[in-house]
Amino acid sequence: MPPQQALESARQKGLDLVEISANATPPVCRIMDFGKYQYQEQKRAREAKKNQKIIEVKEIKFRPKVDEHDYQFKKKHIERFLAEGDKVKATIFFRGRENAHPEIGSQILDRLIKDLAEVAIAETSPRREGNQMHVILGHKASRKQVQKG
Repeated sequence: MPPQQALESARQKGLDLVEISANATPPVCRIMDFGKYQYQEQKRAREAKKNQKIIEVKEIKFRPKVDEHDYQFKKKHIERFLAEGDKVKATIFFRGRENAHPEIGSQILDRLIKDLAEVAIAETSPRREGNQMHVILGHKASRKQVQKG
């Protein structure tokens, strides 16, 4: 129907003429209560926001000379963080002469990735930035859900 006739029809019903698709030929419009439509959209957005989980990136710090007990203790923390749905950034700090042996840090991170292979997936490969080396670990199950969706 012509735009003037549609506008007249909308005014008679006490509603608004809303353009749905401007790129279509001819443009598509709908007669509706625009205030009610906006309210429903805001309500949908609030519901979607309520249902979503904000994923945090937790950081666990290691040193190249980490003891076995400390390593196991921190590994358990990483497993707990991953179970809660967060991502984990495992960082190794190098100081002084430790900077000369980055292979020790990469061995620790590789061991961590291997030990957590059942529950975690390495989202980035271990890389060195300045005096630290880090890897980001994500929960394995959530990765599969993302691929399916």
